[in-house]
Amino acid sequence: MVNRLWRYAFFFLGLTLYALGNAFAVKVKYLGLHPWEVLSVALYERYGLTIGTWGVICGLLLVMISLVTARKYVNIGTFLNALLIGPIMDVFLWLDILPTATNHWPDYLILLCGIIITGIGGGMYVAAGIGAGPRDGFMLSISDKTGLSVSRARIIVESLVLILGWVLGGPVFVMTFIYTFIQSPVFQKSLRFFIPLLREIGIQKPHDQRISV
Repeated sequence: MVNRLWRYAFFFLGLTLYALGNAFAVKVKYLGLHPWEVLSVALYERYGLTIGTWGVICGLLLVMISLVTARKYVNIGTFLNALLIGPIMDVFLWLDILPTATNHWPDYLILLCGIIITGIGGGMYVAAGIGAGPRDGFMLSISDKTGLSVSRARIIVESLVLILGWVLGGPVFVMTFIYTFIQSPVFQKSLRFFIPLLREIGIQKPHDQRISV
């Protein structure tokens, strides 16, 4: 029971860092965002609500689709991920405590910090073993149903999301196209660091096969 509580605490810390990284990126969104954030910002600017609210709506929509196509990829962690990251990001933006855009080179440092923090947070919440996020589960379900590799399914889906976000007026610029090339290695290194750490301190069991490095 205690280990489970620690795993959830670690999971929520990872979600919080992930949301913080997204908030950093949104502060300098003119440089370009990850495709899913491009879509959320576009929907926010066109229809109102908040960026985080649109993130929740998109996440829950993906969860609903995954429930129909591949239910095995949906669990409590998937719902928590879909419901919490957007609102936590909105809180960081509402508090107005993050650096603001200068329209000069320091903005690239702000965005780089956001990408790194997001990658670390993603590795943390996945390492906790509570469950995959709605976008990850959706990619896995698409891969199962189409026979495509997960990476190819991700490229196709995120390309379509990016096009939709761009058509709706979302912030697409140079960093949009290199965002994943920075974030993915950080995520992988974070995952490889935290899984052995959690197993060493007893929060994860060594034989736990739900996640791997």
